[in-house]
Amino acid sequence: MEAGKRFLECCCTSVYEALEAEAGGALRIELCSDLSCGGITPERSILEETLSKVSIPINVLVRPRGGGFIYSGNEIGHIYDGIEMCKDLGVNAVVIGVLDSDGNVDIEAMAGLMEAAGGLRVTFHRAFDECRDPFKALEDIISLGCDRLLTAGHAANVNDGLRTLKKLNEAAAGRITVLAGSGVRPENIAHIEGYTGIMEFHSSSHGPDGLTSRETVARMVRRG
Repeated sequence: MEAGKRFLECCCTSVYEALEAEAGGALRIELCSDLSCGGITPERSILEETLSKVSIPINVLVRPRGGGFIYSGNEIGHIYDGIEMCKDLGVNAVVIGVLDSDGNVDIEAMAGLMEAAGGLRVTFHRAFDECRDPFKALEDIISLGCDRLLTAGHAANVNDGLRTLKKLNEAAAGRITVLAGSGVRPENIAHIEGYTGIMEFHSSSHGPDGLTSRETVARMVRRG
């Protein structure tokens, strides 16, 4: 990473957006579809094309539907299928997360998914922000072996979760990378970084047209 630049992961839904993110200086892509519901697993064809045209690492959201994060056996099966697709195509990481009916991380389901993802990095996604106890969930996610935790600080938006983000990053103590996301924009990213000590950020980095913009990305990654 160049000196004076932040680490930004861009959430993208198309090859065009991924190329814009890369051109603006993003260092990683999270590829998904249908952001209107929070994102679901992208089609294989979109993933294949993006992998062929983008040189920075690509993480893939593997989520069978929008809505909550308590899944049926059939839906868990779809997550396994998505992980297998990602392994077959050689992506950088999968982005997954399952909760149980009590609002805890579903350890049993996640352990099986982690085993299936062997060889890939794993980010636990913002299902975390709907869990009952964020600090217990943090320890569970670390114990499962996840590499990253994507969170707005147990809130809908990073601006509302700022204090908890700071506490989570301190509690993580380098055992997992806390990735701040949801509402991260050029106007607040420096404050989030300075207040929480978090070093990686996740944003769609949309421009006026509602799509990822290289100009917005460049403003996000540039310090000073």
